[in-house]
Amino acid sequence: MEILFNLDEIEQIAQKVLNENPHKIILFNGKMGAGKTTVIKALVKALGVTETTSSPTFSLVNEYRSIHNQTIYHFDVYRLNSETEAYDMGLDEYLDSGNWCFIEWAEKIPNLIPDQHSVINISETQNGVRKLVLQ
Repeated sequence: MEILFNLDEIEQIAQKVLNENPHKIILFNGKMGAGKTTVIKALVKALGVTETTSSPTFSLVNEYRSIHNQTIYHFDVYRLNSETEAYDMGLDEYLDSGNWCFIEWAEKIPNLIPDQHSVINISETQNGVRKLVLQ
């Protein structure tokens, strides 16, 4: 699936992504500032989380609970120096939990990513239009 969108359309885009039935582990690729966190926030909201969401840049993981009693994890592993650090924080257990796991900068932890996952690539085109590709 490939979509071009403006940020004011983000809620509809999140629902379109979920309608594609992606795997519960989704890797987000894109340059700094491309909109990875923004898309994740919209997905979390579309899944029924009513609390305020934020980037886990310093905490590495944020946990949310939806109104449907689903657990959603949002990881930003940019600050990790090695996969050993990811193992030390129990990242593999999160990924094996069966819950939604949205991961930014997953290229830092390639050996932890299960075979069953989806990938969202986000890039900025002209005039602030974003391109989202779900694989």
